[in-house]
Amino acid sequence: MNLQLYMHPLSSFCHKVLIALYENGTPFEPRLVKLDEEASREAFRKVWPILRFPVLRDELRGRTVPESSVIIEYLELHYPGRTALLPLGPQAALDVRERDRFFDLYLHVPTQKIITDRLRPDDGHDAIGVEQARAQLRTAYALLDEAMRERAWAAGDTFSMADCAAAPPLFYSAWAEPVDDFPRVAAYRQRLMERPSFARALREAEPYLHFVPKA
Repeated sequence: MNLQLYMHPLSSFCHKVLIALYENGTPFEPRLVKLDEEASREAFRKVWPILRFPVLRDELRGRTVPESSVIIEYLELHYPGRTALLPLGPQAALDVRERDRFFDLYLHVPTQKIITDRLRPDDGHDAIGVEQARAQLRTAYALLDEAMRERAWAAGDTFSMADCAAAPPLFYSAWAEPVDDFPRVAAYRQRLMERPSFARALREAEPYLHFVPKA
């Protein structure tokens, strides 16, 4: 298999890449990484010493590609499929990239902050940081709710890399900062969860979801 994806089914950033792969039926070999197991961790370290997933390994081209957005763009360049996740026009492509960064920085990151704080020992919680993350999520939800007023997908009428980025943090928002007060965001979240590519990623994550700490 030319493509190998180093990942974990519970990782939201891995979900982002899985959505892109499943959208286009791109053949790949999943390589499960368990950072809490020494053998798995050390094997992954040889591929990517930073020890952050997802990481794509392309044996055909001898390339190791880290970071979810870069992986999706790499797939678009070298393994394009039926769903164009990045438009050809420069302005349209820039719009998708802007939305992609919005979701990663203002939804993904604060959602992870809130959830992972619950894994800390009782004397190690960051209450101020968590409240700041919640406030950032509410601000981002409000902006997204307005942006979704006349569109079906994040960057317009077609599914794109931006939607790959939006789906995972909006799914995990149920455990972080619910979107109930933002009806257009809630409707968009539902569309994302019904998208076959994301629904498949969620099915594969089900055996691990009990590890997600609830409020």
